[in-house]
Amino acid sequence: MAKYLLKLKRQCPGDGYEISVSVCKGRQRVLYPKCPVCPHKDDATGTPTEEETEYTPMVTGTRKILQLSTNQDEAINQQIFKSYDIRGVYPEQLNEYTSEKIGMAIVLFLKSIKDVKNIVVARDIRLSSRSLTNALMKGITKAGANVIDIGKVSTDAVYFAVGNYSYDAGIMVTASHNPSNYNGFKLCHEQAAPISFDTGLSTISEIAREADLPEPEQCGRIIKKSISKCYKKHVLSFAANLSPLKIVIDAGNGMAGTMIPIIFEDLPCKIIPLFFEPDGNFPNHEPNPLESNNLRKLQDKVRKTESHLGVAFDGDADRCVFVDENGREIGCDIITAIIAKKYLQKERGATILYDLRSSRILPEEIKKAGGNPYQERVGHSHIKATMKEKNAIFGGELSGHYYFRENYFADSAMIALIEVLNILSNKNVPMSKLVAPLSKYCSTGEINFKVADKDKKIEQIAEHFKDGRIDYLDGVTIEYEDWWFNVRKSNTEPLLRLNLEGNTKEIMKQRKKQVVDIIKEK
Repeated sequence: MAKYLLKLKRQCPGDGYEISVSVCKGRQRVLYPKCPVCPHKDDATGTPTEEETEYTPMVTGTRKILQLSTNQDEAINQQIFKSYDIRGVYPEQLNEYTSEKIGMAIVLFLKSIKDVKNIVVARDIRLSSRSLTNALMKGITKAGANVIDIGKVSTDAVYFAVGNYSYDAGIMVTASHNPSNYNGFKLCHEQAAPISFDTGLSTISEIAREADLPEPEQCGRIIKKSISKCYKKHVLSFAANLSPLKIVIDAGNGMAGTMIPIIFEDLPCKIIPLFFEPDGNFPNHEPNPLESNNLRKLQDKVRKTESHLGVAFDGDADRCVFVDENGREIGCDIITAIIAKKYLQKERGATILYDLRSSRILPEEIKKAGGNPYQERVGHSHIKATMKEKNAIFGGELSGHYYFRENYFADSAMIALIEVLNILSNKNVPMSKLVAPLSKYCSTGEINFKVADKDKKIEQIAEHFKDGRIDYLDGVTIEYEDWWFNVRKSNTEPLLRLNLEGNTKEIMKQRKKQVVDIIKEK
């Protein structure tokens, strides 16, 4: 427990709660936190003594922690609880009321497993993130846990904070790559282990919908903590003798615009920034680098400035997509292969994970480099769990998530960027030269379809292509000698997703038409 020279208190006139704030060294003016019940707050001044600020909302009397009407509880939309996270449209599906109850439910769920003291909370730059975060923290502290508030950071910084400081859990307030009217929460256990629908989100959903949640013996505190120096040190521990490369980085008005300057401040690389200004409206393009239309300005800038490569991040900066020096988009499975070969030079025989949408070139290259390729379902919760189970050194998804054993088996787009720069610096060749030998097959990329009965359609597809080798690991994957495809249900949207690859462009086009016709067939 940190010691403080001065602790300031006041009684909230609206609800009888006592609010206290510990004043920190060097701070000349302090805002009292919002009351746990009402938005009332005052200013105060004092002489600080520590780098962290903490405050404890203390209940006076015997007032129940939460009293809500049945109608309000029915307003919690179960559809926001997805396979990997919590996500919905603000405020229709997800609002401050929902956020507070989810905060309480998360603590109660975690306490059913083990004693929970400290939960990391962070947010992105979406317009609704601050108010949702305040409500979330209110719920967490009401349920008796402390909040470690690390402010506005990227999602991978939350995983780092949980793992590095041995906190009990972490929550990132973000809707990732979704449009500006969305928001949500990404959750993890201790050591950055994911919390998915199967490992907790379904239970959290049930708890959050309870009309009366139990009152804790003592409310938690909120502790503000800066992790930027330690986070930077961790990311740069992956860097090795970087060359003065010129890089165009498209932050998409998201969190990369905050994190990239921190990471690259002392590196020899020259960063040409695109859309670094944080703006939750995402005025230049949606924060989804997987959509090729969102890469146009990045590609143009790379060519215009004759840069070595370009990188585009999503809204919470945990995913990235690369383009080469010619502005040509590089598949994320190709980037996985490039990084995997580097890691297998250090640890021959190591396991490399990849999701089942990836090109055949990826397991071929892993085997050629002396590694053990392991295919997994789509989704960070599946990848992370299997990474840990197999002690895999590295993993990648077609969606631009890259996972590292030395990063608590969690994903980090920042570390992926550093590793690509390591490879370019070491080999001293253009990015296109690294990619060319791996561009052996022809892929459709991911194509989405709105289908009324997704399960029935998958059955129909499997029946039609029953002469191929069929696998049901995630949706249906059907393989032939010269082509293969996967059709799976989206875990976040009401869609079927198709990925298809052929040995030649002609085969790819022919087979794509064949599969698409079946999907669209009434």
